[in-house]
Amino acid sequence: MAAGPKAPQYLIFETHTVYAGDTGSLAELGPGGRVVTGMQDSTTLLVDADGRFEILLAPQRPAGHIGNFIVTTSKAGDTAGYVVARVLFHDWEHEVSPDLHIAQIDSDATHPAPLTPSSTAARIRRIGDLVENQMKFWNEFYDVVLEAHGDKNGDGITFMPRNELNAPMPANLATGGGQCTNVYSGGTYDLGPDDALLIELSAPVKPAYLGFHLSNLWGESLDYANHVCSLNGFQTEPDLDGHLRYIVTGLDPGVPNWLDTAGHSQGFLTVRWTYAEPPAELPTATVTLISRDEVRKHLPETTRTVSAAERREQIRIRQQHVQRRYRQY
Repeated sequence: MAAGPKAPQYLIFETHTVYAGDTGSLAELGPGGRVVTGMQDSTTLLVDADGRFEILLAPQRPAGHIGNFIVTTSKAGDTAGYVVARVLFHDWEHEVSPDLHIAQIDSDATHPAPLTPSSTAARIRRIGDLVENQMKFWNEFYDVVLEAHGDKNGDGITFMPRNELNAPMPANLATGGGQCTNVYSGGTYDLGPDDALLIELSAPVKPAYLGFHLSNLWGESLDYANHVCSLNGFQTEPDLDGHLRYIVTGLDPGVPNWLDTAGHSQGFLTVRWTYAEPPAELPTATVTLISRDEVRKHLPETTRTVSAAERREQIRIRQQHVQRRYRQY
């Protein structure tokens, strides 16, 4: 078979009643605040020989329709106003972004009503509202819900543990779970100049996707194009016992699964495992604070050394992938 572009490792389309953060209120995390009416992921997606697919979105499946379909109305009567597509890449060198288009049925060759001063003003006000609401929601989410900056509810602990990870749990809208097929584990890191974290992951049930990334304390991803501050299952080298061992620190320790803090001594640790169906057994995660000088003492003897040339090649692949990914849109 001739070599060519590869499809992404995993795609998922979800229909939501609210786009996360648009309301500006944490109330959208409560029951009924944001409802996912339907979804379809790449494990069930019907794709033709040319790699093309169509998904019909409607309140109910039309009689006789047997193709890809996502329902936009829940059994309780909630109506989705948004479709959210998530594209998860494994092989950053060869996987390419899909070319996505949205078309309203029976609207071909029609045009919208002309803009007027009042309709234009309303749209501009809406943009301003969304910017303000998004800033308010996410600042409050990280500060109050995730307690990124200390205990907020007075129970003496923080929701995101320091130099630790929460036990992996299935996605939950109440805690910001952004993809219904994910299992999440999160925490924060707080490292001194000579510190490192050893993080060990084990998944009894193999996921469709694994991603581990670092971000700052406001949830913004670090510079993943120019630093290895994220690794997925394809990019991670497992040990002989099947466990995945990562080192989080600011200077390159010369081991395969290094996550670079990119100058941020504090930040978030986020691990996602994606399962098309709920796994019979959840993954596990452990974190150990160690000295950066003793990294090799805490890793298997078979752990190989990564050369400076290999690390540069990692960065080359990442830079080119990020350019391709965002040039698509």
